[in-house]
Amino acid sequence: MGVLIAATLAALVLGVVVPLWWSVWGFLGAAALLFVAQVLVNAAGGYAGSPLSESLLLFGGSWVSYLGFNAQITYRAFALPLLVLGAVIIWRQRRAL
Repeated sequence: MGVLIAATLAALVLGVVVPLWWSVWGFLGAAALLFVAQVLVNAAGGYAGSPLSESLLLFGGSWVSYLGFNAQITYRAFALPLLVLGAVIIWRQRRAL
């Protein structure tokens, strides 16, 4: 739950910081940056809180499988940060008009 709150707060900050003239590419870049950061944070925590070396044993020592698993978990939990990022950028665009 802490990672989700941190990612949502990061989305809020990125939504305020991204220049409006970057438009769609800025939004997509910020969303990709948030997603990759959240995958890496999830992967660094290990599987169910176990150390990273034990987590890799569960995936046959494959970094690709382990990162793919964490990307799938992040994909499922990414709706709230993406919603916050989109809402902040849209709010800023409307105020700029």
